[in-house]
Amino acid sequence: MLVYKSAYKWEEGVCLGEVLDFPGTVSCGSTLNEARANLAEALRDMAETNLFRGESLPMPDEQRTDHDAVEEPLVAEIRSRQS
Repeated sequence: MLVYKSAYKWEEGVCLGEVLDFPGTVSCGSTLNEARANLAEALRDMAETNLFRGESLPMPDEQRTDHDAVEEPLVAEIRSRQS
């Protein structure tokens, strides 16, 4: 199980979410809970895409931070693919 660091901040009435230690994993929502759910789905999609391409997943990096955002742990839940 990999636990990444998510960060959320509000801009122009939208909650923006980013996985700080998994580049390119971003999402948004009209509420914090919606942004959380959307970011969790984006992380699953990014992880599955990396694995499908034979690429490794980035390792969580506790040093990555955004002092202007609310940070929370986010577990990478990868669905198994059925043939």
